[in-house]
Amino acid sequence: MNNVIYLENDTDIEFDFDFKEIADKVVCEATEVIKCPFECEVNILLTVDEEIHVINRETRGIDRATDVLSFPNLFFDEPARFDVDDSIMADIVNPETGKVILGEMIISLDRVKSQAESYGHSTLREYAFLIAHSMLHLMGFDHMSEEEAAVMEQWQKIILDRLGITRE
Repeated sequence: MNNVIYLENDTDIEFDFDFKEIADKVVCEATEVIKCPFECEVNILLTVDEEIHVINRETRGIDRATDVLSFPNLFFDEPARFDVDDSIMADIVNPETGKVILGEMIISLDRVKSQAESYGHSTLREYAFLIAHSMLHLMGFDHMSEEEAAVMEQWQKIILDRLGITRE
């Protein structure tokens, strides 16, 4: 799929991989695996704990930093049920790109580093995992129940396995 990913890095943090390249791969793989029928546009903001803390407090009323925040532009009756009514297409398509605006994700690079260390895997794997996780949220998945969490975990594993991004 020919998705468009806009990535903004508000930090001076660097890892040994290209943030945009990995984001492109994970977003495209997620939309392919989930069978999203649209060419999509996704906005990604890379930030630090202090900033994501403020955003989490202001948007969700949760007064702490987190690893990733997802802000879907579409809302689904069921996860990945892409039967979007034609009457809202003008509201969800970027007229400049012709792509469906799937949503925005905000990732704390501080958390990418600390969680990779904590879980004993690479920063690449953690970064890719958070993008896959957020993409599933943007496509209607959630993890409020054990069953929902299990479904998300299965899809996350499939996406990362297909890209060869493992915990080793």
